Amino acid sequence: MPQDARDLKGKTGIRRLINATRYSRDGFLKAFQTEEAFRQESILSVIGLVALVFIPAAFTLKLFAVFALVFLLVTELLNSAVEAAIDRIGPEIHPMSKYAKDAGSCAVLFALTFCIFVWCVVLWDAFVSPIMAH
Repeated sequence: MPQDARDLKGKTGIRRLINATRYSRDGFLKAFQTEEAFRQESILSVIGLVALVFIPAAFTLKLFAVFALVFLLVTELLNSAVEAAIDRIGPEIHPMSKYAKDAGSCAVLFALTFCIFVWCVVLWDAFVSPIMAH
């Protein structure tokens, strides 16, 4: 039986922080288990973060690369949340539901494009720019 959400309201202090952390963990795990795109992006993000340690790019570019990865994951999570909320309403295709899902998908595409662009700049700075300077 679903828990009444009203029971969770009004928590303060450390209890609120513990609950918020648990809900965040649950959301991450559910997305990782059920969303193929989020799983792929998460794994590639971990690989990218490890690779950044060894890539000889400027520190500010590395920060942008980290930001781009986090931005992509956040956008994917928000898109998944929109899709879950729409799917809970019902299986029928409604124009507003389609718009919400399509807009979420577009946001992910923009975030992915931004991430790819930033990583291309980082890799250019690290590997191509030094060669062209000679």
